[in-house]
Amino acid sequence: MNVSEFVWKRLDEWGLKRVYGYPGDGVGGLDVALEKAKEYMEYVQVRHEEMAAFMASAHAKFTGEVGLCYATSGPGAIHLLNGLYDAKMDHVPVVAIVGQQARMGLGASYQQEVDLQNLFKDVAGDFVMQASVPGQVRHLIDRAVRIASARRVVTCVILPNDLQLMPYQDPPNAHGATHTGVGYAGPAKLPDDKVLREAAAVLNSGKKVAMLVGAGALQATDEVIAIADKLQAGCAKALLGKAALPDDLPWVTGSLGLLGTKPSWDLMQGCDTFLMIGSSFPYSEFLPKPGSARGVQIDMDAGALSLRYPMEVSMVGDSAVTLRALLPLLEQKTDTSWRGSVEKGLQSWWKTLEERAMQNAEPLNPQRVFWELSPRLPENAIITADSGSVANWYARDLKFRRGMKGSLSGGLASLGAGTPYAVAGKMAFPDRTVIACMGDGAMQMNGLNVMITISKYWKQWSNPRLIVLVLNNRDLNQVTWEERVQLGVGKTESTQSIPDFPYHKYAELLGLKGIFVDHPDKVGAAWDEALSADRPVILEAYTDPNVPPLPPHITLKDARNFMTSLIDEPERGSVIVNSAKEMLAGVLPGRKS
Repeated sequence: MNVSEFVWKRLDEWGLKRVYGYPGDGVGGLDVALEKAKEYMEYVQVRHEEMAAFMASAHAKFTGEVGLCYATSGPGAIHLLNGLYDAKMDHVPVVAIVGQQARMGLGASYQQEVDLQNLFKDVAGDFVMQASVPGQVRHLIDRAVRIASARRVVTCVILPNDLQLMPYQDPPNAHGATHTGVGYAGPAKLPDDKVLREAAAVLNSGKKVAMLVGAGALQATDEVIAIADKLQAGCAKALLGKAALPDDLPWVTGSLGLLGTKPSWDLMQGCDTFLMIGSSFPYSEFLPKPGSARGVQIDMDAGALSLRYPMEVSMVGDSAVTLRALLPLLEQKTDTSWRGSVEKGLQSWWKTLEERAMQNAEPLNPQRVFWELSPRLPENAIITADSGSVANWYARDLKFRRGMKGSLSGGLASLGAGTPYAVAGKMAFPDRTVIACMGDGAMQMNGLNVMITISKYWKQWSNPRLIVLVLNNRDLNQVTWEERVQLGVGKTESTQSIPDFPYHKYAELLGLKGIFVDHPDKVGAAWDEALSADRPVILEAYTDPNVPPLPPHITLKDARNFMTSLIDEPERGSVIVNSAKEMLAGVLPGRKS
């Protein structure tokens, strides 16, 4: 057995069964060994190494397991970085295996020689190491997997290509050698009883409790519901925690922040007690004003505690375990007026969203596309979204039911992650329907590339349904609106306008199904056709770029900048009309045009 063969065998012993990657001479030994290991290690060949890293990140998010990717030396390793930063910033465990030039050539400015340890030092700062002898490889693989899992970080092992072909040897029983073993060790999960009682005292004293849950609460749905019911609380969700609670609960106010809902804004501004669970939500201005609410926070990462809001009690612990221990210490609140006000506001909000979705646009309102999808979402669907204005509609208009999964690039907010996320979801759960929600900018950046990967693998899935929705508005829409509102300038066409492209016809070139819709009355039928297809689909919706993704709270500065932007706005008429209709929706119910 050579070193490369040992690497795949050892990763299998750790329970890693799938690797996303792309070949190259820097990993030639690993490529050959992977072919021999296909009985226990599934290889997913991507079109670009960045997609491999995104898929590994999404695999970790959707399964809770360690994601695994590999790439060749030099440019291949460099290409991994963006997807690895996605994993780093969203705190999910990923191991990257990368090749390197032969050891003899290192330091000679050899072709494709890159200082990979320094290159990966930030993204894989908890553990990045280059192997130099076969007896070192065992503990490098073991430590990479164990540290990634325990700390929820990215780790990296660098393997020079000549070392990959050498006979593998266990480390000797000698001074300087170390002998590692396989086996996960979870971090501490339960706070001290004293801290739990301090947290309970704060929560019991509150009359208006607001909760915020993130990705750290995805496995704690029952516990969050039990706590919320006992505290008669309303609960908002950070974007990565969208699947943590079903949206059919009348006190779940939806997303918080720039992409969030008005009920979530009202919840945070009106509460006197704030419980934050498993979230590193970045936008402090959407949380309660410091000092206005007593705070309690639960997170596995001590570094995330009291980071966004000055908490009175901070607890390091697993969300589900900690909440179960906290529940019997809480007193059942009998005053339902606070929760009642939350539920009333939420009922009004859903009506407003429907009014906005039903407004006419030229030719199609993007919200209508999501509003029609929401009740059609299959049971246990997996939904991914890309960055851009599409994330607004994903966050607000889709009602997740229990059992669904959903994710996107959160902390990094990278464009182009939606389709590789969808592939990872489908590879991990081939029996589930997967829907990727894409803007045309993201589709042109990475999505067309990933469709080739989908065409390569779809016939092996037990359920062939993977739908890629593309909002074709010929505009880098989120940035266009950000510049209008944040900078006070009109659309800069040279940077924001992008080429039109027949996405649905491209699907047909690949042997997939393409559907095109540009009329609101045909959106529902288009979704029905896509959801009943016998193969993956690109559903292209030809939408209006000037429907504003309105934030839940508009500041005076934002309003002033928007008015200023109209002076040099090349699409002024459409922007004014669409903005007026969207802002009046819900204020003047029943007015569809």
